[in-house]
Amino acid sequence: MKLDADFIYLEDMYNDGYFPDLLVDKVKERIMEVVRFLESGSHSNEAIQNELDKMTIAINDLQEEFEEHDSEIETVARDSIGTTVEAILNSFQVDIDIETAIRERDW
Repeated sequence: MKLDADFIYLEDMYNDGYFPDLLVDKVKERIMEVVRFLESGSHSNEAIQNELDKMTIAINDLQEEFEEHDSEIETVARDSIGTTVEAILNSFQVDIDIETAIRERDW
């Protein structure tokens, strides 16, 4: 199964000038790594959660870069990331609650 080619990632972050596109692109790339994993075949929820944890930790690691660009991963970003990840999980019919999916976040 493949994610719809027209899928929109992080729409609210891209539409808000507070978030530099080059950093939103980095968040998107971390999310796309999970999408590629999901597209590669059938996986257990445990394996999927492991990939989601790696993604979330990688996004956590971007916080300093956001701060260096007078930005931060805050409410709009948190909601945008959560909405994007939730839509991807739904597309792949993965039964993992969004709060669990991004449980490693510190934003």
